[in-house]
Amino acid sequence: MAQQRGRKRSAGPERPRHACFSGIAQMDEDTHYNKVEDVVGSHVEDAVTFWAQSISRNKDIMKIGCSLSEVCPHANSVFGNLDPKKIYGGLFSEDKCWYRCKVLKIISDEKCLVRYIDYGNTEILNRSDIVEIPLDLQFSSVAKKYRLWGLQIPSGQEVTQFDQGRTFLGSLIFEKEIKMRIKATYQDGTVIAQAEYGSVDIGEEVAKKGFAEKCRLTSSTNICEEKKSDPGQLVLRNLKSPIPTWGHRSNQSAFSRPKGRLSGRMILDSKNENDAGNHVTFPKDSLAVGDFNLGSNVSLAKIKQDQKLIEENERLKTEKEVLLESYKTLESKVEQTIQELQQEKATTMDLTKHLESTLKTRVGTRMKNLAAKVEILKEIRRVNINVRFGNDLSDALQVLEEECFTNPASLTELERIWAEYSLAQENIQICENVNEVSILIARRNEVQQKLNMAVEVFILEVDELPLNKRLKTLQDLSTSLEAVYGKAKEGLNSEEILKKFYDWKCDKREEFTSVRSETEVSLQRLVGWFQNTVKAFDLSVEEPLTSEDTIGVIDEILEKTESSVCKELEISLIEQGDADKEIILNTYSQILQKIRLEERLIATVQSKYKDSIELDDHDGSEIEKIKQEITDLRNSVFQEVYREQEEYEKLNSLVHKWFPELPLLFPEIGLLKYMKSGGLLTMSLERDLLDAEPMKELSGKRPLVCSEVNGQIILLKGYCVDVDTEARVIQRTAAYHRAWRETKEDSGLLPLIFLFLCKSDPMAYLMVPYYPRANLSAVQASVPLTSEEALKVMRGVAQGLHTLHKADIIHGSLHQNNVFALNREQGIVGDFDFTKSVNQRASVNMMVGDLSLISPELKMGKPASPSSDLYAYGCLLLWLSVQNQKFETNEDGIPKVDQFHLDDNVKSLLYSLIYCRSSMTAEQVWNAECFLVPKGKSPPNPEKDTEYTQYKEEEELKTENLNKYKEKTRNGEANFD
Repeated sequence: MAQQRGRKRSAGPERPRHACFSGIAQMDEDTHYNKVEDVVGSHVEDAVTFWAQSISRNKDIMKIGCSLSEVCPHANSVFGNLDPKKIYGGLFSEDKCWYRCKVLKIISDEKCLVRYIDYGNTEILNRSDIVEIPLDLQFSSVAKKYRLWGLQIPSGQEVTQFDQGRTFLGSLIFEKEIKMRIKATYQDGTVIAQAEYGSVDIGEEVAKKGFAEKCRLTSSTNICEEKKSDPGQLVLRNLKSPIPTWGHRSNQSAFSRPKGRLSGRMILDSKNENDAGNHVTFPKDSLAVGDFNLGSNVSLAKIKQDQKLIEENERLKTEKEVLLESYKTLESKVEQTIQELQQEKATTMDLTKHLESTLKTRVGTRMKNLAAKVEILKEIRRVNINVRFGNDLSDALQVLEEECFTNPASLTELERIWAEYSLAQENIQICENVNEVSILIARRNEVQQKLNMAVEVFILEVDELPLNKRLKTLQDLSTSLEAVYGKAKEGLNSEEILKKFYDWKCDKREEFTSVRSETEVSLQRLVGWFQNTVKAFDLSVEEPLTSEDTIGVIDEILEKTESSVCKELEISLIEQGDADKEIILNTYSQILQKIRLEERLIATVQSKYKDSIELDDHDGSEIEKIKQEITDLRNSVFQEVYREQEEYEKLNSLVHKWFPELPLLFPEIGLLKYMKSGGLLTMSLERDLLDAEPMKELSGKRPLVCSEVNGQIILLKGYCVDVDTEARVIQRTAAYHRAWRETKEDSGLLPLIFLFLCKSDPMAYLMVPYYPRANLSAVQASVPLTSEEALKVMRGVAQGLHTLHKADIIHGSLHQNNVFALNREQGIVGDFDFTKSVNQRASVNMMVGDLSLISPELKMGKPASPSSDLYAYGCLLLWLSVQNQKFETNEDGIPKVDQFHLDDNVKSLLYSLIYCRSSMTAEQVWNAECFLVPKGKSPPNPEKDTEYTQYKEEEELKTENLNKYKEKTRNGEANFD
């Protein structure tokens, strides 16, 4: 942790002075030489200088951090002069934690450069971030400054290389455990050492990269000269060099007095020599009287005078320094005052400009602010006012009072008789006399009859009550109120609360109505001023207007309007007082209690209602389980029916190939009927096997029921049959099924699934797929088909008619309810009445809107034919093409096509279908050009010239027939065949 903090504090180092240790060749042997320390790097200054922490002091770092975190937040910030030797607490800017630091430099009255002594990095701090710390934290730093032994920064090194060298050294030592072999120590505590990380010599690695060079050998004279030229250079101590020869002499000084008298000249010369710049200095007490021999001719008064002069000089020198410091301080304050004055001047000028600019836009700004407040007021009026004045509570009380649920009259009587019945039962249980039991039983039975009657009356009365609706209303009401008001008070039940609420609401409403009325009057007056002002600026108005009368009052109007709007906003937005909140909360609590009371009453009635119904209520999960078992059993039955049909098909094959006598030999298996039905008829199905639901909306003359078989929804169509019609149904369904089976999905017909005869009733049931809301009637009523979708659907219908006509089957009752549009693009023809003979007349109810689908020949009593099917088809196509437009018909009921704007190909086909049907077949309709060439498509390509020529000839024939029809119509000789 300590190393990580040290890393955060690393600041950009200054370029160090070049230091050289080449002059240090021999050193005295002492206890520190070659001593090995285990340290962790914490801060790098340059490629050869860094700070590190001894591993043995990790616990000290943790203790220091804990102590500082407790002391520093409550300590006083420093003031006055700062002591560079003293240790302070500093708030590091990156992690806002406290660390020990020393002041390196005073930058300004508020800024100081400090060094974090336990990590080595520096930072500029405000005085407010430097505090005094107690004496128990005033001990030596944990981190030491190290310098790589025998290396120096090359002279003239560029800044980029300097930064790279510092980064490289950081990668070798930062947060890594390294060994330091101590070689020497500067006087400022910088340790010269050889650094090793494992087997890597860090100094050698730095030198190899060229970020440092080995120190050059220089003479001692050069060293002295270097020290002279740089007084800031630190002096080395503890160097392992031999003691010089003069160090072995006796303790004599060059300035020791000889044995004889000492003249004043001698003292003067010594003093002059010192003043001349010699580095040898004398302390003050060197001139004390005791230092002179008693035989000196210098008088004691002279000595004392000289001593006073020295002391005076020292005093004056100190005063001079103090005055100089005061001068600098005053000069700094003058500069600061000048800067503040200039800043104030600039601020004043900016304010003046702002005021001038504001005055230019004062009216516009005022109007914008007023408009913004009005918008806020609109929103407040729309949303917030109901809650503030308790309108929601008033509405809730109205709901509770107007539709309040009361105890049913029959419930009281029921409870009385129920108690009487329970007592009768209890009397029977405790009776021990056999003779009395019969009397008690008779009494019990009599009460039971009364109870049954009371229960019936109660059930009938409850059935008429909207209990669930009322309970839902109460639950929604309580939920909405709880969302607004939260938790209610308990134990409040007083009508006085509601009276107090009504009085409070009336007072608030009256006050607010007055304020709102004032606001509306002010705004109306402002609107009227704008309307009158328009005339003052309209050059077309000739009557003279006095500007003072129209314009001059705007300030008063604006002031009044702003005041009114602000007053209403204040009333609407200000937090309600404690008294208001108390009234609203009490009322809300009272309402909630009423709701809970009514809910409990409804729950009691519902519980009694359930107890009153004498039915065995099976468990819901058990019922679902039984239903699933029934469904599985039904599906199993159908699987067996499918297998039976497969076996019948095998028998059918045997009859045709090898054994035609089988139907005659085994008539009981119904093989002959199966063969006649085309494989549709089954003898193993009954209507009761299906969980069928009536389909009233689809049922007409024939009942329709819906069910589900193996996941498929099916319809059952019932036909009343006798001996004759049964054979006809089997014959027609077989023909229809064979026609479908030839092409199946491409037949355009609705598939048939099963045909079975009811054994108990004279009914035949036909099972077909169910397509919900897929017939044309339902589709057009919900989302009508587009023209493109309609053409796709009707082409499929044409295919279905072609399939039927090719099998000599006349549909005879084609209409919008038995034509289906699957996926809005596939058209299929539904089934028809299989009980009718081929020559039977069509239904007279074949209508689509006001248009009859029955062809003219059918109306005249002729039998149905392919032509009549195509007429109905053409009317359906016309209905889909014109959507909801009104039809016009001629005297024969034939619709007129000319009145509609249709595609030419569609219109041509409609003429052929409605007017000239004798020349058309369903196959030709299916291949009509309007189906083959979509609208907007380019003409046929050369590869289809033959097909295109054929279509051309057919269209020319249709046109010729149409012209003949029109000519006959004019002559009154129209032929509908």
